[in-house]
Formats: sequence, C-alpha cells, structure tokens
Amino acid sequence: MSDRETVLELVKRLPPNVSLREIVREIEFVAAVKEGLEEIDQGQGVSIESVEQMIEAWTTK
Repeated sequence: MSDRETVLELVKRLPPNVSLREIVREIEFVAAVKEGLEEIDQGQGVSIESVEQMIEAWTTK
C-alpha cells in the first residue's frame, strides 16, 4: 500500500469531528511505525536485550 493510500484509509477510519492536529498526529504515528518496521526489515533494529539493558540503566541511576 502506498503512503497516500495509507493516509486515505487512516482518515476514513477517524471520527467525523476529528481536528486537523489530531489527523496530523495520527499520520506522524503511522509514519514512525512504518519507518521503524522498514528499519527492522533492513537489519537496523535494536535487539530486545539491548533495549532491556538501556531501560535497566535508566531506572537504576
């Protein structure tokens, strides 16, 4: 599905009284998820173990 088609489907699912700012936030969220999935597909993701270590380092300071 193209980016344009993704946005059109997203907008169709939103309630009729949604604000432009909310629409933008939804589009930004979907774009970030899509970019993250593409990075994972390209082997650029971060392992669960690395994330767990980062979280532990943040919470034990």
